[in-house]
Amino acid sequence: MFLSTIERGSIAGAAQAKAIVPSAVSRRISDLEYRLGTALLYRLPKGVEPTEAGQALARHARNLLRMTARMEAEMSEFSDGVRGHVRIVANTSAITQFLPADLSSFKSRNPEINIALREETSERAVHDVEEGLADIALFSEVVSAGTLEVFPYRQDQLVVITPSSHPLAAKSQIAFADTLEYPHVGLQPGSSLLGHLVDMARDQQQTISFAVQVTSFDGVRRMVESGLGVAVLPLGSIPAQTELRVIPLSDQWAHRTLLIGVREARALPLVGRKLLETLMASQKAAGGF
Repeated sequence: MFLSTIERGSIAGAAQAKAIVPSAVSRRISDLEYRLGTALLYRLPKGVEPTEAGQALARHARNLLRMTARMEAEMSEFSDGVRGHVRIVANTSAITQFLPADLSSFKSRNPEINIALREETSERAVHDVEEGLADIALFSEVVSAGTLEVFPYRQDQLVVITPSSHPLAAKSQIAFADTLEYPHVGLQPGSSLLGHLVDMARDQQQTISFAVQVTSFDGVRRMVESGLGVAVLPLGSIPAQTELRVIPLSDQWAHRTLLIGVREARALPLVGRKLLETLMASQKAAGGF
């Protein structure tokens, strides 16, 4: 509770993360300060900051949590059979393109392991693993990995999709800058793909004109099919049978790497390490890296 408070910069933020009322967080931290005989936080008008004692306690607390995680990981190896629960948070690209086959293969070999999968933006996936809300994150290389230990997962290719009647449809490949004179269909704000495309347009001293923005790859495809604009999507998110024109982007950055992130690999429980090993092995089997 104390670490969550200083990492989020407020008691209210920690309460939201832990799903309890702020007064309960405040009371527990006050009790901790009473037991230690020193103030741990500066209470400011817009949040909190750790005192010098609070900074020292935070270092020890992080070490204790890491040691506890390693203990639990080692003890899990002595349990009868491989059972357990693994929490994954992944971006849309990973879920749409690669995870279904990888998780199906893993479950066929480990039927007693339960997998909880959530779809989030890359930034949120990193954050949730850092905060202990998930065990494994799958995210795009274009966002910061923060404090996570990182491994390569898969590579994907960005392509342009257009209706067959669009002026760009006859091209065999295209530079991203050449698509910017036409309206785009995009994902909603918060998507790492959207942020990346906006950054690439800015590098060209241009902006993307969005005709419409939606929440999913499927929604993007449907809007393009309706003639509302062109779009940039990962190749693996487009069905093999489609009436849309699929045009590879010629830009070097169009080949992206998806990453796996964990707080500490050796501190994962046995079931988590088994899934991590499966995900890492899947990219080798697919011919990546």
